[in-house]
Amino acid sequence: MSSDYYSILGVPRDATQDQIKKAYRKLARELHPDVAEGDGAAERFKDVSRAYEVLSNPEKRQMYDAGVDPTAPGGGNAGFGAGFGFQDIFETFFGAAAGGSAQRGPVPRARRGQDALVRLDLDLAEAVFGVQREIQVDTAVVCTTCQGTCCRPGTSPRTCDVCGGRGVVQRVARSFLGQVMTTSPCAACHGFGTVIPEPCPECSGEGRVRSRRTLTVDVPAGVETGTRIRLTGQGEVGPAGGPPGDVFLEVRERQHEVFVRDGDDLHCTLPLPMTAAALGTTVELETLDGARSIDVRPGTQPGDVLTQKGLGVGRLHVGGRGDLHIHVEVQVPTALDEDQERLLRELAAARGEERPASRLAPVHAGVFSRLRDKLSGR
Repeated sequence: MSSDYYSILGVPRDATQDQIKKAYRKLARELHPDVAEGDGAAERFKDVSRAYEVLSNPEKRQMYDAGVDPTAPGGGNAGFGAGFGFQDIFETFFGAAAGGSAQRGPVPRARRGQDALVRLDLDLAEAVFGVQREIQVDTAVVCTTCQGTCCRPGTSPRTCDVCGGRGVVQRVARSFLGQVMTTSPCAACHGFGTVIPEPCPECSGEGRVRSRRTLTVDVPAGVETGTRIRLTGQGEVGPAGGPPGDVFLEVRERQHEVFVRDGDDLHCTLPLPMTAAALGTTVELETLDGARSIDVRPGTQPGDVLTQKGLGVGRLHVGGRGDLHIHVEVQVPTALDEDQERLLRELAAARGEERPASRLAPVHAGVFSRLRDKLSGR
C-alpha cells in the first residue's frame, strides 16, 4: 500500500473510533478548500478524506490492516475488487430492499427535533375538575443570531467541492461481475452537499440553542395517573432550525387523605355513632364540591353505602361526572360509665337481646355478602 492512512490522520494504529473522528475533524477544518490557502491543501484534504473513509469503517479498516487498500484500483477482497463485498453488490443491483439503505442524493441539514416527556403532578381536586397550569421546559429553540441557517450572519453555506453538492461520492470497483460503480456519503460534507465555512458563533453551527420556556397547559377534567397530554409542536427545535417535536405531559395524581378514586367515582368512609345509625341523623360532610348535608336513615347498618350522584370525577372527553360513595362505619362504644351501661342493659332487655343468637343466620345483603361477592369477583 502506497499510503499510510494512520500517519495521514496522525493517529496510532490502535486508535479508537473517537480518536479517528476527532483527528479527521481537526484536519478537515484546517485543510478544507474553502478555508485553507496555499498549494497542496486541496490534495491533502482529499488524502485526509480518503484516510477517514477507510479507518472510520470497521470492515474497510480490517481490510487495510490486513494489507489491502479498499480504495485502490484492483484492491479489495480477494476476487471481488477494491473494498467491494457482497453487501455492496446487493445495494448496487437490488437497492435498499436487499442490502440496506443506499443514499442517492444530499440529505437535508434541517431535521425534526426530538419529543420531550414531562411529569405533571396533580392534586385530586385538579384531576376532578380540570385545571390550567404553567410548566417549565428546558428545550432547544431556533438560534436568534443565525435564524437556523447555522452560518455566521452575512455568510451562507457553500457547495461541497468534493461531491459537487450531491452529498455522495461514487467510485468504480472491479468484481467478478466486472466493473461496478458504488455510492457512499461524502465524508467532507457528511452527505449534506454543502459545508458551513463560518459557523454561527452563538450556536456553533447547530442552528439552535438551549433555552427554558414556560408553557400554559389546560388540563381537562378526568385525567388520572398515566394519562398523557400531547402538546403538538412544543418540543425541541431540530438541527438547522428543523421542525419542532412534541411535548408529552404524563399525569401523576397525588393521593388524597379522605377520598379514594375508582375510575370516575370517589369513595370515602363516614364514622357514625351507634345511636345515630339506629335513630337516623343528618351529617354535614365536606366534599370536593363544598359542604353537603347527608341524610342517614334510621337503622343504617355497618358497611351500608350512601351514594351522592354527580359528586365524583369529571368524565374525560364525554362530559358529566361520576358518583360519590360514602361507606358507613358504625362505631361501637368501648368505654361505658355506670349510667350508660344500665341504659343499654335496659334497652337489651326491652328488645329481648340479653343473650345473642346461638345459631348462624343465613347470608343476607350485608357486609359479609358484599365481601364474599368482592372476593369472588362478582
